[in-house]
Amino acid sequence: GVEDGVIKIAMTTAQSGNLAAYGNLNAGQDIYFDWLNANGGIGPDGLQIETIIKDDAYVADLTIEFVAELLQSDRPFMIQTLGSPNTFAVYNTLNEACVPQPMVWTGHQAWGDPVEHPWTTGMQMSYATESLLWGSWIDSNFDEPVKVAALVMDNDFGLAYEQGFADYAEKNPDVISEVEFVRHDPAAATLTNEITTLAAEEPNVFISMTAGNPCLLAIQEAARAGLIETADAVFTPSVCKSVASYMGPAGDAADGWYIIGGGLKDTTDPQWEDDLWISFSNEQLEEGGGDPEISLQGQGFSERGWSMEQMLRIAADLPDGLTRTNLILAQRGMTSMSHPALLDGIGFGMEGNNDAYFIEGSD
Repeated sequence: GVEDGVIKIAMTTAQSGNLAAYGNLNAGQDIYFDWLNANGGIGPDGLQIETIIKDDAYVADLTIEFVAELLQSDRPFMIQTLGSPNTFAVYNTLNEACVPQPMVWTGHQAWGDPVEHPWTTGMQMSYATESLLWGSWIDSNFDEPVKVAALVMDNDFGLAYEQGFADYAEKNPDVISEVEFVRHDPAAATLTNEITTLAAEEPNVFISMTAGNPCLLAIQEAARAGLIETADAVFTPSVCKSVASYMGPAGDAADGWYIIGGGLKDTTDPQWEDDLWISFSNEQLEEGGGDPEISLQGQGFSERGWSMEQMLRIAADLPDGLTRTNLILAQRGMTSMSHPALLDGIGFGMEGNNDAYFIEGSD
């Protein structure tokens, strides 16, 4: 994985299909790596980063196929995966092979398992935490118990949200009187039937627990069904915070939606145009052939690129240099860091095996 001064980093990511927009995360991180290579690389030997991209289209069977191929032929130093179902599909294989699967692009709470799956780590706020924050917001903004309707992507990703929120509702009947969950096919081309069913429930609060293009469809269908007008509050998930991909295309239908943002500074938000790190990120995106108007590219550069660099630098400084074991030790030792892409007050770091989640707060 590290040969002739090159670190091979493989990524399986949805660059086609319903989650194709998330390919922008990869694009932004890649531009960061190009900038890093041009400015000295990693460690005293100036190690360069080479990326290998596999488009699994958010299909877990393809992820399995690509990972097997990567382990046999390319033998990368690490493999990053995008999507809860996709990460689940290969994380036993990678952990048994002692191949790092660091900072995966999914917020499932399962990635915080340093005992059974020490080679797999997440980075973003977990979906279980987001579910608790939805409940906390409802508790703070309603005087009486409310009825909630939720659209759920029918896979490991969406079911993590559903389970997290169902647990909160069960423990807090004084906040949530009733929850109606309706699941949808991840590859659905329309959500008309599902949203119509949920609108008929006349909920006080509607929550979209989905990802990718279905986020946009949910916003559009909620407007057509009148759900935006009849519900007191509507939420779209943190994974669909991107203005360019999900909010902008919905037009006026996107007005008034709440988002648990995950604690990140959106690189397309004008309020951060004078922020030194955000302005630098946008400049480098443009110089690297990216698009500063796409916030997912900004997130890939400003949040994920920086995080990967710190992990690699710390590992390279440990005895024996950049090894797979040191990479995991480096992550466990990244405590209480000040991440330039996070809002003030949002911490970034783990506490060894005691705390396996980097980000646990949000706007």
